[in-house]
Amino acid sequence: MDGPSRQLALFDFDHTVTHCDTYSRFLRRVATPAQLVRARWAIGPWLVGYRAGVVPAAGIRRRVTRFAFAGRDAGEIAEHAVDYARDELPGLVRPEALRRIEWHREQGHALVLVSASLDLYLAPWCEAHGFDLVCNRLEQLDGRLTGRYQGDDLGACKAREIRARFDPAAFERVYAYGDSREDRPMLALAHERWYRGRRIA
Repeated sequence: MDGPSRQLALFDFDHTVTHCDTYSRFLRRVATPAQLVRARWAIGPWLVGYRAGVVPAAGIRRRVTRFAFAGRDAGEIAEHAVDYARDELPGLVRPEALRRIEWHREQGHALVLVSASLDLYLAPWCEAHGFDLVCNRLEQLDGRLTGRYQGDDLGACKAREIRARFDPAAFERVYAYGDSREDRPMLALAHERWYRGRRIA
């Protein structure tokens, strides 16, 4: 953050700032032709389980992340991510979310994006919009991606990671915006909570 702020605004990204899941779109963008052919059989049953509520979001994320990125060149994926942030993300953002973000910025509030999506394309977006970023990061070894995250998947750990970076009690007022079960612990940190576009507290 550039300077101290007495108020903090925490935003989830997918389906909160955006109208869709940006991670799945990025995966389709970077998938090789061979991966696209195999995806129906390797990932399809997991997606069915996720949509049925049997497989948790973190489980499907780990599966598709390993499938898409294990062994891939880290520099190549980073280039794809920069292009994705520039070319596609602006069209996926909800206008009403941008208006809310601008309101917070005008008030001088500290802005933090808290997402289980990837830093590779979220970091350029956050830099352009004045956000600090808490998110998943891909592990790499000798220039190759391992298909794993650095540390735990952030989805179930949002509140823990927020507390590790910021002290919510140090802020006069905390706002939080989310849309899913994974966001609820983050929302619980806030004085003013917004869920799926509606204020709930």
